[in-house]
Amino acid sequence: MINNDINKIVIVGGGSAGWMSAATFSTFFPEKEIVVIESPDFPRMGVGESTLEQVRYWMYAVGIDIADFMKETDASLKLSIKFTDFYEKGAGSFHYPFGPCCIKNDEYKEVSCRKNYDSYDSNTWLIKKAIYPETPVEDFASTYFPALALIEKNKISYRFENFNLERHSALHFDAVKFANWLRDVHCLPRGVKLISGNVDHILSGDGEIKELLVNGNDEKGIIGIKGDLFVDCTGSKSLLLEGSLNEEFISYNDIIPNNRAWATHIPYVEKEKELKSYTECTAIDNGWVWNIPLWSRVGTGYVYSDKYISKEEALNEFKEYLIEKSDGKIDVEDLEFKDIKMKIGTHKRTWVNNCVAIGISAGFIEPLESNGLLTIHEFLLKLVDTLSRGKINQWDIDAYNSYTFYMFNNFAQFVSLHYKLSVRQDTLYWKDVTTRSIGTKEIVHQTLDRDDFTHLINRKHDLHEYEKNTGITCIANGMNYPVLSYNNLMFNEYYKGDDYLGDIDCLIEFWEKMKKEWSEKAEKEMNLIDFLQKEYYDT
Repeated sequence: MINNDINKIVIVGGGSAGWMSAATFSTFFPEKEIVVIESPDFPRMGVGESTLEQVRYWMYAVGIDIADFMKETDASLKLSIKFTDFYEKGAGSFHYPFGPCCIKNDEYKEVSCRKNYDSYDSNTWLIKKAIYPETPVEDFASTYFPALALIEKNKISYRFENFNLERHSALHFDAVKFANWLRDVHCLPRGVKLISGNVDHILSGDGEIKELLVNGNDEKGIIGIKGDLFVDCTGSKSLLLEGSLNEEFISYNDIIPNNRAWATHIPYVEKEKELKSYTECTAIDNGWVWNIPLWSRVGTGYVYSDKYISKEEALNEFKEYLIEKSDGKIDVEDLEFKDIKMKIGTHKRTWVNNCVAIGISAGFIEPLESNGLLTIHEFLLKLVDTLSRGKINQWDIDAYNSYTFYMFNNFAQFVSLHYKLSVRQDTLYWKDVTTRSIGTKEIVHQTLDRDDFTHLINRKHDLHEYEKNTGITCIANGMNYPVLSYNNLMFNEYYKGDDYLGDIDCLIEFWEKMKKEWSEKAEKEMNLIDFLQKEYYDT
């Protein structure tokens, strides 16, 4: 059973998970002894370079100076995720921008042609799509997210309509530089102890970790490390949680098709054009390719399943994609490619007695939607809340496990929809992944139910609810999923007397006016590359 008085926290593993853990614990619990055991024999993967906007709060919480961070980690700004050819081969792209929907009801109330609608919300666009099905899928994001005007023109601004750069943007950065910078700048100066060595043996009993025997590769030989709480950050090996405590691993292979990736770094050919403020995910024959623009280079990788293609075939397919994308300007033979085997799923419990897993040790879904780093900082903040109680009992552990298990499952089903909603049939891979089950826990499926969306149309939402519904709505609309049909509208008009058609044309006219204003305003803002140079890289 866990020691109620947690005074010493031992983190096994460096990398992003290990040093983010150390930075978090040393910030919130400066009185505790924090030890990191980092192996010198396992080079860092150098992937996991794209984040979601929640990382901004974690950085604020642990006191990271954004200007120093940007320069030291080769970072750039991310305002959106762009999906290309997921719906259908050659179908084009749509965006999932960050931040809340922009609802301009105060201005809309002054529109003279308005008769029936006093207001609209983040679901009203569904009425437009139901009545005018030819409406392009990308129109949803451009209607509700003013920052898309910045994204499309490759501009940037600290303040833009309801967009706030500090809170509504994420980051692209070099994962290796990030971990090293956290270690050297944030953790060691705060008193975090670093032990460089390998865990040779784990002494366990009664379902908990008793002691770690570490080979420090020096004259001290094998040393024993005890602690009150052990944090497993050993990646897919899950050395403590699974390797020693034998915690059950639950695979997501039934709903997530991919299990491997090839990753590399490529130089800019035309940096001013290629340095974008978004991560691009492009579906190809047997998976999808990520494109993450950093300040000095681009991180890219091909996520695929070895059920449909060998790793050698996948590498050739990836190289052909890079050559075509660069118009032959990149010599792929000069690039270094990393072969990554992914373990897709989560442990049934991520906290067992005195051992808690963070990062891939806990679980991993796949790189789509940048969820890897998300689970690290979100689980760490949840863990901080739990430990802040002081005395910990089994209820605290069970509540934490319930939270992490729900989050993993919910996000896995969200990611699976990117495949499930596709209508691609051009390869065996796409024929298979589009017929897979969404899973037994129909969390996301319920959210996509048409009757549920019909109900949402007339609901008054607060800001939090706008943000909560944004992701699934962007993906569903981007994949041309008819979450609201014309028949739904007619049914409600007939039985409930709701006048859904009343002012929709007037509202569309208002939306077009707003989009024009946002576009004109965006044109006056600074180019992304100039902004990054001026704000972070000239100093």
